[in-house]
Amino acid sequence: MSDLLAALNALRERLKEIPQADERRLQELKTELLGRKSGALTEILKALPSLDPDTRKRVGGAANALKHELEAAIAARELELKRGATALADADLTMPARRQWRGGLHLVTQVVDEICDIFKELGFTRVVGPEAETEYYNFYALNFPKDHPALDAQDSFYLGGDVVLRTHTSPVQIRTLEAYPPPIRIVVPGRCYRRDPFDASHSPVFEQIEGFAVDEGITFVDLKATLATFARRIFSPTTKVRFRPSYFPFTEPSAEMDVQCQICGGSGCAACKQTGWMEILGSGMVHPAVLENSKLDSDKYTGFAWGMGPERIAMLRYGIPDIRLFFDSDVRFLEQFARSTEHRAEGAAPSSVLPPSSSVLRAPSQ
Repeated sequence: MSDLLAALNALRERLKEIPQADERRLQELKTELLGRKSGALTEILKALPSLDPDTRKRVGGAANALKHELEAAIAARELELKRGATALADADLTMPARRQWRGGLHLVTQVVDEICDIFKELGFTRVVGPEAETEYYNFYALNFPKDHPALDAQDSFYLGGDVVLRTHTSPVQIRTLEAYPPPIRIVVPGRCYRRDPFDASHSPVFEQIEGFAVDEGITFVDLKATLATFARRIFSPTTKVRFRPSYFPFTEPSAEMDVQCQICGGSGCAACKQTGWMEILGSGMVHPAVLENSKLDSDKYTGFAWGMGPERIAMLRYGIPDIRLFFDSDVRFLEQFARSTEHRAEGAAPSSVLPPSSSVLRAPSQ
């Protein structure tokens, strides 16, 4: 008797499956539980005649009660499915559909594409490289001596051994020089990683765009003219720029480039700390050691390089006060720029927005 009662309890648990069953599954359950030939409850009822009177009365009563519950649950579900089908049949399929939400490129992605297109018109090819780099490509080939204090400014995420998440896109300089002979003009967008605090102006994960040119006879004049042209394209034709001396291990001489504050027009405000200027990139002439590490004659070839943060460019252009807004996934914030992408697709783009570039090379890995 105990085995039959346990079987009835197990079947009772299957009542829970009926309210969620679709039409096909409901018919399967009906056959499995109540089928006349091999239904689970039918098998229990067939065993009743062989039981003693007291056991037959107890098990039979429980079985019949469960049978009524199963039949009622199945009938209720059949009625529910029938009503649903009728409601669908009565639906007016000629009614206009709800407008489907359309996504758009993230604002930083839009700015990256626009920057790359500006440099494409200046003769630069878009190149990408690996985000996990060896110390050699990330530091030593770029003239970072081992144990040099300059390494402390780029605290890294190590993946094991000498492999790090790249702290800048500059390793692609070396990979490109190893793969292609000069003349070289490349622009390198990509994600970088540093153990920076996550605050209003810093993030441990950020986009960077590297620019790099190597040829015979390149001078600092070419660097200044290229970057000044870029600034006047990305901001406005009247944007003023200035260069300040700086230090980077892989360039000599080195300079920071500032642009006239786009918020106050150079008069001084809280955003530019009352200076009228905002720094947007670091740059300089390629250090001879970098060329020599790639087996190029530094007496024959010269070059220039720069690195900029597109998040900072976007913040400056659109008056965004906190870099963390780019990472919050707040649709209310992102929708503002998704709309502008939709308009761009429909041909209503502002004159300063350029279409994404399709000219991409991949710098070879090891």
